[in-house]
Amino acid sequence: MKIDRSAVCLFFITLLAIAPAIGLLNSAYAQSKSPTPGSAGEPPAAMKPAPPTQAPTPPAATTPTTATQASPEVVLPNLTLSLSAIITDDGPPITSGLVWRIFRDATEGDVDTKMKLVATSAGGDAEFRLAPGTYIVHAAYGRAGATTKIQLNQPLRKETLILNAGGVKLNALLTGDIAIPEDKLTFDVFAKDADSGGDKQALVIGAAANKVIRLNADTYQIVSHYGTANAIVRAEVHVVPGKLTEATLYQKAAEITLKLVTDIGGEALTNVDWIILTPAGDQVAESEGTFAQLVLAEGDYSVVARHKDQVYTRNFSVESGYNREIEVQATKPASPVSPSK
Repeated sequence: MKIDRSAVCLFFITLLAIAPAIGLLNSAYAQSKSPTPGSAGEPPAAMKPAPPTQAPTPPAATTPTTATQASPEVVLPNLTLSLSAIITDDGPPITSGLVWRIFRDATEGDVDTKMKLVATSAGGDAEFRLAPGTYIVHAAYGRAGATTKIQLNQPLRKETLILNAGGVKLNALLTGDIAIPEDKLTFDVFAKDADSGGDKQALVIGAAANKVIRLNADTYQIVSHYGTANAIVRAEVHVVPGKLTEATLYQKAAEITLKLVTDIGGEALTNVDWIILTPAGDQVAESEGTFAQLVLAEGDYSVVARHKDQVYTRNFSVESGYNREIEVQATKPASPVSPSK
């Protein structure tokens, strides 16, 4: 069959002319089929444009307080308590070393009748801001102290406490004024009078030699310890207000070193248990090791040395100020050690 080329050309020209119109029709048809918001065909949220940012809602206006609302509890202003302390009536103020403690006194309406600590301060003069009320004020200066009760009801209250205190410095020597190493000396201070149970109140325990101890003016019992065994002496000391009292106690004792040897002058045996007894059989001290080193009061003693299930003994004497080494010979055991029952 013979094709007319002019007719074909005319067909394609016509098709190109109407193509834009067909495209417009297809676009209109697609828009008419687009899903509405909320329908099953709605695209995912990630594909949707973000909604426009809304302005924050302004806070609601605060309602002003009216006369019908409850008024807050009235807080009274704090008052000032200014404190200072002196050693004697005519002495200067103490500028350091003070410890102040303020206690609120219990009132009749309190369930707990104990005083309550409400403030503390250290140094010299002190100033406290407190609510009105009744207070117990205590000032400590070493072992010296004073207490007073005050009623605070004015803007400024000044109070000066008189401690009526003095100091004591303690030392000890051997008879004949022989010095004792200070690191082997300690002192205890007790009240002079005993309590209802017959005991004297311990005020200071283990004080070092030549250190000032502040105390209220009074008479005290002093106990001097030389070493840790039985070298103990006692004395009474009177403390004078505003004065430093220096007291020296005299000891009668010596430093003794005990060792167990096979032969006199020989090497000391190790792993020895030691017991020191009085002639009456009272135990004075015990220790363990190659040597027994201790301070003993002047007098007579017995030593018991235990080594490898054998017991050895020796009697010896202590002379004041005569420090020495005492050997216990291990060649003649006193008796075998009895097994524990």
